[in-house]
Amino acid sequence: MLTELSIKDFAIIDHLTINFNSGLTVLTGETGAGKSIIIDAIQLLSGGRGSVEYIRHGSKKATLEGLFNVDDPKHEVFQIAETYGVETDNDGMFVLHRTISASGKSICRVNGSLITLAILREFGRLLIDIHTQHETQSLMDADRHIQLLDLYSRDEIEEVQKEYQSIYKKLLAVKGRLKHFEKNEQEIIQRLDLLTFQLKELKDAELTPNEDEQLEKERDRLANYDRIFQNVQEAYSALHGERHGLDWLSLALSALETASTYEQNLKEEAEQFSNHFYLVEDIAMRLRQYLDQLEFDPNRLNLIESRLNELNRLMRKYGSSVNEMLEYAAKVEDEIDQLKDRDQSMQQLQNHLQAYTEDAIAEANHLHDIRINNAARLKVSMHKELKDLYLEKAQFQVDISKRITGNVSAKNLGLNGFDYVQFMLSTNPGEPLKPLNKVASGGELSRIMLALKKIFAKHQGVTSVIFDEVDTGVSGRVAQAIAEKIVNIAAKSQVLCITHLPQVAAMADTHILIEKKMLQNSTHTIVSQLEKKQQVEEIARMITGTELTKASLMHANELIEHADTIKK
Repeated sequence: MLTELSIKDFAIIDHLTINFNSGLTVLTGETGAGKSIIIDAIQLLSGGRGSVEYIRHGSKKATLEGLFNVDDPKHEVFQIAETYGVETDNDGMFVLHRTISASGKSICRVNGSLITLAILREFGRLLIDIHTQHETQSLMDADRHIQLLDLYSRDEIEEVQKEYQSIYKKLLAVKGRLKHFEKNEQEIIQRLDLLTFQLKELKDAELTPNEDEQLEKERDRLANYDRIFQNVQEAYSALHGERHGLDWLSLALSALETASTYEQNLKEEAEQFSNHFYLVEDIAMRLRQYLDQLEFDPNRLNLIESRLNELNRLMRKYGSSVNEMLEYAAKVEDEIDQLKDRDQSMQQLQNHLQAYTEDAIAEANHLHDIRINNAARLKVSMHKELKDLYLEKAQFQVDISKRITGNVSAKNLGLNGFDYVQFMLSTNPGEPLKPLNKVASGGELSRIMLALKKIFAKHQGVTSVIFDEVDTGVSGRVAQAIAEKIVNIAAKSQVLCITHLPQVAAMADTHILIEKKMLQNSTHTIVSQLEKKQQVEEIARMITGTELTKASLMHANELIEHADTIKK
């Protein structure tokens, strides 16, 4: 859930920090006070499209930060974090950060790690589910209906869908290779000539694995011959030369061994000194041998430089190292074999395409059957939810058709199989079922969205659900029904709700009042968490729209008492 939101220099907000609780949090206030601005901030924090217009007048940047707590260690957000190298801790805390600069650029971070806006959007999708009056219109998009049905069927369809998509991706890869082979003959010949030339050039170079690394080491050794010889010679002379380093060490050893015959406490030191002496003596002998063998061959250095120049020339064309060039040569050789044996390769690909198509069609039929069964279940669930929302006369149906005519083939298949899913609705008896965008009014669409959200709440796994005035256009008993649906959703996920309905506000576990005030000739947004008495007064104002009355206060208390009874 979203536990804290920090906003700085965003729209009319100079600086604001809001703490959120679990359950249902209601945000109320006069139009223009800044309620929707807070939702805009959360939307941008979850990867929404930003604009310099969001930056507060006179500021250089707007900064948004949200702290989320994820209790479920198996939540998908942890997998996304691992994928992108974002560190997490055992507390399941995620800090999303976004800065929008005056230049229009965004800086995005999760738990301090710098990420792209696209990656921030992936985190936001898993943590926040935002529904505004505009977002509700996405229900009109029939292309999203198959996603919603599959979400409803997740437990049953997920493994089948993964299997189908794995086969489908292989099918697409084979189709791509076939398309490559089906290019005209002239292109094939030109490609074959190019590959043959490249392979000859690489084979003539007689490359050996790690050759470049070994040559560079040998070149460095020859190029620094004088330094190496001088330093090794100096080390040897210090031990065995005129300075007689070993002679002095030998004298010290003899003296220490003699002393140890009289003092037992010195025996251990004498033994250790003896071991180190012989080790140093051995090193001196090996340095002498190294000097005897060390020689400088200028011709060999020239040969190495010449070979490295040749390798660098080839690397500019075929890879950044000898090993990469060898790998490229193997791929070229394989492609030449395929091009020379084009007919056999095409037949093999055709066989693979046929096999993958048959497997994909079988899995697509399996997906179709699962969707048919769950469409019937979703219809029953929706009718129950719509009845609770006083749309008892409405008829809901999931229309599933195949995007094909005649026999199924590879070209009929898509990422979700061959199904086309569309939600159909009839709101009045006797009217035929039609697509949602043909029949639903604003108030009806809000109720349909809430019904779907109530059904899908347990499947989606998001930590916070946000409703921004989705209850617009309703009143009376419908408003009460919407309030009850929202509080039901809040039982499974944290819900933040901007509302103008007193029935919804009365359901709040936490009630936040947003106010706009003028301070020192500047507009500021003030956020207050209301106590019980203040909540009653605010709901009473929502009822009357003006001054408090005894009747409105009594009504507000009744609404809160009724809400408490429902929540219990």
